[in-house]
Amino acid sequence: MKTLTEYLWFETQKKRELVRLTDTVAQLVKKSGVKEGFALVSAMHITAGVFVNDNEPGLFDDIWAWLEGLAPEKPEYRHHETGEDNADAHLKSLLIHHQVMVPITRGLLDLGTWQQVFYAEFDGQRRKRVIVKVMGE
Repeated sequence: MKTLTEYLWFETQKKRELVRLTDTVAQLVKKSGVKEGFALVSAMHITAGVFVNDNEPGLFDDIWAWLEGLAPEKPEYRHHETGEDNADAHLKSLLIHHQVMVPITRGLLDLGTWQQVFYAEFDGQRRKRVIVKVMGE
């Protein structure tokens, strides 16, 4: 089995931001030489997430509104009693989840027509990383 492990580093300009990773992950698949397998894309921080969805700005607005409705930014969280102020970012990460597995077929990411891979930052403006692990034959 072939494997490739790479770390992608981000320091977003905003506290909450989406970063499209599809092309970068596809380049890593090509670099790996894997023809049949999987690419794991995983945020290595508890206030970020990775997901697959459509690359459409209206949908991004809907996603942010949905997340804010379920885990609003507010001062009343018990986590804030520890001196932190990012409890909503932890909750948003739970909703989005921290990783995805993308199939590789014939050396290419095997995504649906509109599917793209995104990194979602919920507590940014500092250096964070994502691991991409490509595995297969």
